[in-house]
Amino acid sequence: MLIINTSAMGRPEETSVGKLTAINLTPDIGTEIRIDRAALLDGSQAQEIRRLLGERGVLVFRQIDLSDQDQLTFSRTLGEVLPQGEGGIFKVSLDKNVNPGAEYLKGTFYWHIDGATDDVPTRASLLGARRLSASGGETEFANTYAAYEQLPDAEKAQIEKLRVIHSLEAAQRMVNPEPAYAELKMWQMRPVKSQPLVWKHQSGRKSLVLGATSSHVENMELDQGRALLCKLLEWSTQRQFVYQHQWQLGDLVIWDNTGTMHRALPYAFDSGRTMHRTTLVGEEALT
Repeated sequence: MLIINTSAMGRPEETSVGKLTAINLTPDIGTEIRIDRAALLDGSQAQEIRRLLGERGVLVFRQIDLSDQDQLTFSRTLGEVLPQGEGGIFKVSLDKNVNPGAEYLKGTFYWHIDGATDDVPTRASLLGARRLSASGGETEFANTYAAYEQLPDAEKAQIEKLRVIHSLEAAQRMVNPEPAYAELKMWQMRPVKSQPLVWKHQSGRKSLVLGATSSHVENMELDQGRALLCKLLEWSTQRQFVYQHQWQLGDLVIWDNTGTMHRALPYAFDSGRTMHRTTLVGEEALT
């Protein structure tokens, strides 16, 4: 293993392991991975990529230009792919001709994790840039591993056993605070789910599970619980915990879904911006 540390010279830290080079983009979150396409697809570097994902939260593959089949092949080296969309490829677009559920994607402009109302949130997502908007549309990621780890010990102890109720309604009310009755009932058809506020990963690390779907804290006064969620969201999205990705066509980005939050920055609804996403089956939190 060759390690080249250039941080002392004011440049990002660069690490080479086998056929893979990793360049940290910020101190607390985000690493660019440089790797040959063949080595990416054959699974030989999958263990190191999974390790880096858990350590850094977000991995970036600049203009690697994977086809849908390539993206599926790579995704399967990292874990089991959820059967979403067309053969595992879900098209993220506000164009209803591309994605019939486009209206719900307006909630992605707010900090969230994916699958928070599922029994187990997804492990990770891989997003490939197929068509970009002329302006806007950057994606921001907040590292909730680092946010948790840098909390004072007394605050960690206070939140350690808390659970949060997540619902589609909570997220959609941010988009449409005054829904029609029929729309509200449609939101409420999606079951609510209780998730631990502090997610204990198989790796032994802990992170915060927050975001737009967070309705309230179980067994806590409503105003007190929502104040706590607001405070923790504000803490977790401080500049030092956030990486903003400026998309280029052909980019692929992976994020640890229960160790980060993400949001898209605003872009024109008619821009045609389209991303192709594959999603990995989640892992139960340790108790």
